[in-house]
Amino acid sequence: QVQLVESGGGLVQPGGSLRLSCATSGFTFNTAVMSWYRQAPGKQRELVASIGRSGSSASTNYADSVKGRFLISRDNGGNRVYLQMNSLKPEDTAVYYCRALLGTYIGWGQGTQVTVSS
Repeated sequence: QVQLVESGGGLVQPGGSLRLSCATSGFTFNTAVMSWYRQAPGKQRELVASIGRSGSSASTNYADSVKGRFLISRDNGGNRVYLQMNSLKPEDTAVYYCRALLGTYIGWGQGTQVTVSS
């Protein structure tokens, strides 16, 4: 059974940093394209960042709104994907979701809340 469990969310002041983690199980992690999505109240879920199977920097992709501030990475040995978020802004406030793409199958985590506020 595919499982994805996010952690690391919380309340942070503008300009602060958080590191999200997604622990996975139930599938061969290095065959999945991993992504982070977010959904703010009243808005559609949107892609934040994705990373290919190899984990190379060339395999990463970012939303324009987070380029230069967020960094996605993965640990294929530990079956985890991370999202380092720096210079956080109030508009980054959302529930952040981890997603695994395995061929045609898509798995989602339950989400972790990130709130950026003074």
